[in-house]
Amino acid sequence: MFRRERQSADLDPRLTTLSSAPRLLRTTSPAFNMRWLFPVQFRTTGLCAILRKAPVYASIFFAMAVGLTVTNASAQNAARDEIAVPQSETETLAPAPKAGIHRTRPFYIEFRARNAQSYGHTFLIHGRLDQRGNALSKTVAGLHPFTESPVPWMVGHLILVPSETGASDGDVDDQYTIARFRLALSAEEYRRVTNFIRELQAKSPVWHAVFYNCNAFVGVVARFMGLQTPSSLQLPESYINGIRDLNKAMPNRAMIGLPMKVESPETLRRRALKVNEKTKRIAVTATD
Repeated sequence: MFRRERQSADLDPRLTTLSSAPRLLRTTSPAFNMRWLFPVQFRTTGLCAILRKAPVYASIFFAMAVGLTVTNASAQNAARDEIAVPQSETETLAPAPKAGIHRTRPFYIEFRARNAQSYGHTFLIHGRLDQRGNALSKTVAGLHPFTESPVPWMVGHLILVPSETGASDGDVDDQYTIARFRLALSAEEYRRVTNFIRELQAKSPVWHAVFYNCNAFVGVVARFMGLQTPSSLQLPESYINGIRDLNKAMPNRAMIGLPMKVESPETLRRRALKVNEKTKRIAVTATD
């Protein structure tokens, strides 16, 4: 979303999409000779069809006008999508994982929701685990309006706007986490999933608050992994908790990955806040 979203950890999460099964939308415009993942198909005729499709045409012109801005912003933000987790901030599983489980599944993917000043945000993090099941790295993937300005976010409630598919401000800060569901992956499973995520990122050039937002993006990845997904007409926290509840108790045999037990969002937030307070005290002492 945008930078000011990080100022609150207790506000309502983001409203979600109207559809959980995106369809492919093609355009013949030279500037957008690609497939668009888009969850709504207009089926009208005559004048009504023109009026119904007007927002789509307006979105195309708007996206063409800011195309160069998207490219520059994406290049500037690419480096922050993947970070190493400091040793002092690695997670402790509850209960402790069985010895040896992470030798065969040394990678993970986690479906997350976080707080924001707007509706909240749904996204993915993935990376490598240590032998105790703690995250050694975090790579973020999620759909959100381009740049951290509030303007594209507001415009995106009316028409399609260009998107970014990496980390948004606050995604890697655990103190904002409100829901999470993690699965351990083997090396082959991790390769398959991350390849699909990269392909999906390349096919998701636009964002809309209703038709194709963060929940739609995450849902596509979840279904690729064989996970059941709840209705998209939910807020981010409920959506992620729904994915967890549908797949944790009775995993599907065709499901990619093994569900893991991790700290609750509440425990994760408290520990992250303690780490932040300790860091601030150390910084104040150093300046004195």
